[in-house]
Amino acid sequence: MDVRAQILDAATRLFAARGYDGASLGRIADEVGVRKASLLYHFPSKDALHRAVLDGVLAHWNEALPRVLEAAAGEDRFDALLHEVVGFFTAEPNRARLVLREALDRPEAMREQLEGQVAPWIAVIAGYIRRGQERGELRPDADPEAWLFQIIHLIVGGVATADSLAFGGNTDRLAREIERMAKVSLFTDEGLARNASRGERAAE
Repeated sequence: MDVRAQILDAATRLFAARGYDGASLGRIADEVGVRKASLLYHFPSKDALHRAVLDGVLAHWNEALPRVLEAAAGEDRFDALLHEVVGFFTAEPNRARLVLREALDRPEAMREQLEGQVAPWIAVIAGYIRRGQERGELRPDADPEAWLFQIIHLIVGGVATADSLAFGGNTDRLAREIERMAKVSLFTDEGLARNASRGERAAE
């Protein structure tokens, strides 16, 4: 991992743990084992570093979601999307902690970033949900945008607080349960049966 990546990694941890005001550039440099001047060579200010950290977390979806949506179809698309989102946060829980802290500490700035980088994909996925409802595969009483908000909240909040609620170290178990809850709350019995049948055929 190069120095710039190490700085971003350390900054993600410290911004997640201490918030913007509590994470100093000096502390971040110490975490990496470089001088503050070296950090400033890569990121000219604390604001620039903070933006780079958030952009790295949120911009992931501009690359990942189109890839997942193109690669999968039908029920498989929801499995793939859930797995991608849950896996991204469970692989590095500080990402979830950072998003949660930013949403609480700097809500207006976070809302602006989400509207620019994530909201367009929420609209696309909500459209897929509505088409699934028309086919009878997804529950007709589900509100697509509200369901997506709740699932994102479940993933981010669950992963971010797992350690403090004595569930740390069980990320695989947590991921499986989040995915199960998400699917059961959205799919009709017929849709779940089709999904299970499709999975069995794929495994043969």
